[in-house]
Amino acid sequence: MHFLQCINQVRTRDDMGSVMRVIAEQLGFQYFALTQHVDVVAAGSGVIHIHNYPDRWADFYAANALGITDPVHRACHMTSWGFRWTQMPTLIPLTSGDHRHLARGRQAGIGDGFTIPSNIGGQPPGSCTFANEGDRPLREDRLLLAQLLGNYAFDAARRLWSMPRRAMTAPLITDRQRDCVQWAARGKSDWETSQILDISRETVTSHIKDACARYQVNKRILLVGRTLGDGTLTISDIGGWSHPHFWE
Repeated sequence: MHFLQCINQVRTRDDMGSVMRVIAEQLGFQYFALTQHVDVVAAGSGVIHIHNYPDRWADFYAANALGITDPVHRACHMTSWGFRWTQMPTLIPLTSGDHRHLARGRQAGIGDGFTIPSNIGGQPPGSCTFANEGDRPLREDRLLLAQLLGNYAFDAARRLWSMPRRAMTAPLITDRQRDCVQWAARGKSDWETSQILDISRETVTSHIKDACARYQVNKRILLVGRTLGDGTLTISDIGGWSHPHFWE
């Protein structure tokens, strides 16, 4: 409760960093990171990215845009619960590049870690990580508390950073446009969609073109991605969870 109160009292980004250093130390960790999974250099100051990693690792991480390709971040998409880095092979296939990435981290002084995902539709995914050097094992008895505090801290960081979002007073596209995008996402052609919705093929094409314009994209795959990102469509809407191949 003391830690939660400390997080609640944070009013600046510097204060958040100071509180996280204390929390990490008290939980038996040497390092912490609150970060959104983006190219931190390109995103600038508007992105959540605070940590106390060794400088040589932080510089390499930023210079190579590892916020996008980091295997730890990819694994965050496969679970809502915190995971140790040693568990990653059970969550995602690790490439040779991933193994080189992890080895370079160990050379820089980052051994095992515990990462808590924080994913909210319409915002860049993120996570809170606690880590130690290679010769300092993680304390198993502190991981549950790390899960609670990591989630809470990242939620507080989102509010503090105040990432701009499109006002959600109304949907960006109409109901009929949404219907057309939904069937396109399910792999239907404009003609097939027209038969399902009992409208003309030209009308379907027009609806999708207008939806692309409203989302400021020029490809249907990008349109589907944007509608999934802001909650206009969900995986269930496009048949992802119910499709038999999804479970194979």
